[in-house]
Amino acid sequence: MNAHAMYTAIQQGDQNDIISKHAKLVKRIAFHMLNRLPPNVQVEDLIQSGMIGLLEAHRHYDSSQGASFDTYAGIRIRGSMLDEIRKSDWTPRSVHRKAREASEVLRKLEQRIGRDAKDCDVAKKMDISLKDYHKILKESLASRVFSLDQADESQGDIQYIPEDKKNRGPMSHIHREDFFNDIKKEINNLPDRESLVMSLYYNDELNLREIGAILGVSESRVCQIHGQALIRLRARLGDWVK
Repeated sequence: MNAHAMYTAIQQGDQNDIISKHAKLVKRIAFHMLNRLPPNVQVEDLIQSGMIGLLEAHRHYDSSQGASFDTYAGIRIRGSMLDEIRKSDWTPRSVHRKAREASEVLRKLEQRIGRDAKDCDVAKKMDISLKDYHKILKESLASRVFSLDQADESQGDIQYIPEDKKNRGPMSHIHREDFFNDIKKEINNLPDRESLVMSLYYNDELNLREIGAILGVSESRVCQIHGQALIRLRARLGDWVK
């Protein structure tokens, strides 16, 4: 075996070892993400793209940065899955437009009344029924893969995929810290129930049914609370999310 073939074999062996050790992490992230996506998204596609993210994490991981490999890999895996979802482009533009409209109405309403706006307040201001407003929340939630690790300014979502060090601008670290600090502050400022739903969903990775059991409400109501939290965050993070 020549040197090139030997190197290729070793590299392939390393990749197989990484996949074997972290396949459960990829599958766990894929199924958790699937809970917030439409039925036409296949978990197999998410897992396949997640494996690509895992191998990228293996190639680019730098232990001197302080984060554990699992933490870093989780970010890269989610980022790779997000890329796959964006390529499918299954969300109608009208869904994004209605979500932006609801967010803008909520922002102006809270500025005027000086308190947290309720869903009935926003629905009334938009001159639609509460049922129609809840439909906007549900559709907006289904169209958005929200991650506290990620931010995609081009999509208007609060999703942030870290850059590789070689592509990182001199101010990016400061901007990223400012963004995370604002996210944490605004989540803490959410109404108690919305803040709790966000924590249980994104930190504890419970699904909507499990959260409903904890809160003593239906899965549908948890979906509404979750959607309202995202609309409120978007309204309050206007300097970051356009």
